[in-house]
Amino acid sequence: MIPYESFLFFFIVAFLLLPTIILGLNGKVSKAYNMVVTVLLLAIIFSNNSLGAVSLVLFTIWQVILVKGYAAYRKRNNRTLVFCLAFIASILPLVLVKVFPLLGLNHLFGFLGISYLTFKAVQMVIEIRDGIIKNDIPLLDFLYFLLFFPTISSGPIDRYRRFEKDRLTVPTKEQYRELLYLGINKIFKGFLYKFIIAYLIHRDVITHLYPGAGPFIELHPYLGNILYMYSYSMYLFFDFAWYSAFAIGVSYLMGIKTPENFNLPFISRNIKDFWNRWHMTLSFWFRDYVYMRFVLWMTKKKWIKNRYTVSNLGYLLLFLIMGLWHGIAPQYIVYGLYQAFLMVSFDFFDRWNRKTKFWPKNKVTHVVSVVITFHFICFGFYIFSGYLFH
Repeated sequence: MIPYESFLFFFIVAFLLLPTIILGLNGKVSKAYNMVVTVLLLAIIFSNNSLGAVSLVLFTIWQVILVKGYAAYRKRNNRTLVFCLAFIASILPLVLVKVFPLLGLNHLFGFLGISYLTFKAVQMVIEIRDGIIKNDIPLLDFLYFLLFFPTISSGPIDRYRRFEKDRLTVPTKEQYRELLYLGINKIFKGFLYKFIIAYLIHRDVITHLYPGAGPFIELHPYLGNILYMYSYSMYLFFDFAWYSAFAIGVSYLMGIKTPENFNLPFISRNIKDFWNRWHMTLSFWFRDYVYMRFVLWMTKKKWIKNRYTVSNLGYLLLFLIMGLWHGIAPQYIVYGLYQAFLMVSFDFFDRWNRKTKFWPKNKVTHVVSVVITFHFICFGFYIFSGYLFH
């Protein structure tokens, strides 16, 4: 059963979380019961997918051994080689899932949500290395964080210390009522996004523009591509934002304030602002653990002295990896390179504009900037869709 895809799933979630809600409204919480709910719902999600269930179990055992083992080692030593080996081993299952299909091994290993679970585990390895996570990591606490069912499929990507802070905090009656209100509000927003807006865009627009997707309407090539570009961009947002809304809403019901994933991305004033608003937990993850670490490493090694060159190389690495993460296919690679080009170009323009004051900051330029950025964003999603390569 795919999370949040059917009303039956919501009925099951509501039934299982009823005791959690009752306890919360009385200022109490049962951490053990919430863990049991997570196990039960994972069993339901993977009940019709034996390969996924086995892969999830093997993946979890692998990450437990790595994270717990590396945490124990880190107390005694901090060799870079051991960290690199732990990092590679943690990300290895995800790499295999991306590479296996190219070798014709589609049904060997993999499960729904492996990317987001990998990001959680890798984040912990890195923060253990940096000394940010210092205390012992109880096994059940780590499993609850890693396998937290509301975000199992597509995030948002939480951070261990932030998650633990919420898990260890017992909300008051008033605080839980606020969480319950916000959670239900998020869930209804998810229904609006998925079952109404995204559905109508797909049914009434996209299926008529993409050959093979439905009753095709022949339009002038230019007009058809333009309509598809903008309709797909809207569809992609609502079709993704609904999942985040559901995941965040259900998390709130369990007392966990899972971070937001979208913040009005289509009103971004530039491409950097866009990546601070779109799929925020993923973009912040790549920023913190790919871009920043690359820049710090290059600065430390002093192989390239120009910091702007280092920054631009960091953007290229970041978005190329992000593109490949979506899949090893031409549209994803080109999409990653396109985003890197936009970031490098904006960085150059921003530095030039600070000197020349060519583009002043006022209400008019802000609106114009939003409009221009919107078009660049939509063209990026047009590349991402693969329509350009069909």
